[in-house]
Amino acid sequence: MANHPNRSGKSKSRNPKPAEIRKAREGAGLSQAAAGEMLHTTVGTWAQWEAEEGSDGHRRMHPAFWELFQIKIAALGD
Repeated sequence: MANHPNRSGKSKSRNPKPAEIRKAREGAGLSQAAAGEMLHTTVGTWAQWEAEEGSDGHRRMHPAFWELFQIKIAALGD
């Protein structure tokens, strides 16, 4: 998939690090369950996104979910 935006090196999109995800969620005052509800996903999936890279439970968050989460938490402050 050479033309995939995440792999070409030309896109600004990237998978966020687990610590970034956790920091953004906690900064918004949300539990993993509440954050998961915002993106219509389960608490288990959210926990996988926050799990340490390299651990068995880790799963990367797609850049689209990261962008949507940032938009939604910004809207909470409005």
